[in-house]
Amino acid sequence: MPVLEFKNVSKIYKQGENEVQALNDVSLTVEQGEFIAVIGPSGSGKSTFLSIAGALLNPTQGEVILNGKNLHEIKPKDLAKVRLHEIGFILQTSNLVPYLNVLDQLLVVKRMAGKVTKEDKQYAIQLLQELGLGEKLKKFPEQLSGGERQRTAIARAFMNNPSIILADEPTASLDSKRAFEVVQLIAKETKLRNKAAIMVTHDERMLEYCDKVYRMEDGRLSLDETSTHKK
Repeated sequence: MPVLEFKNVSKIYKQGENEVQALNDVSLTVEQGEFIAVIGPSGSGKSTFLSIAGALLNPTQGEVILNGKNLHEIKPKDLAKVRLHEIGFILQTSNLVPYLNVLDQLLVVKRMAGKVTKEDKQYAIQLLQELGLGEKLKKFPEQLSGGERQRTAIARAFMNNPSIILADEPTASLDSKRAFEVVQLIAKETKLRNKAAIMVTHDERMLEYCDKVYRMEDGRLSLDETSTHKK
């Protein structure tokens, strides 16, 4: 069973008397262990696509299926649980809590979901060690480099063992070296933990780490065979 499916999804915004079609009949399937990229110019519909994939926005038409569940049929109060337990988000900036150290950045996710156990703490430490942050557990965001903050954000996204990771321009605030490191780590963790991952990016240098590349233009999504240069 696919992790995520878009079935003929469209999204129309009303602007006064006018309508703007942000997504136009988008269909997509993402499997376990698959890391895909979505590229396209500003205003092409990428942000709307990611918001719908993350259960933050409802489509005007079509279906979005996550782990076999139609998101449109889930009550709004239950969608919050879906976002917490089944979706991991990585944003353009790390969005770390300034007064929490690196370890607690991850444990706060478990506190939101319920009680923090000894196993949760061990898992958080394991994730941080995998991402090269084993020596930074007690450091606060202001004591970290930009790359370290973004790596912490990656670890946090995986903390609740979600089915899918959604990354919105995760390298936008990083230099080239750190950007490559971050995308490599997302790809590595996706494969290691058999998750699905979608990255929206404008930086086509990062596409070599993705299994598939899709191009968004005027709200339409198509597989871009020419952009895939996976190592």
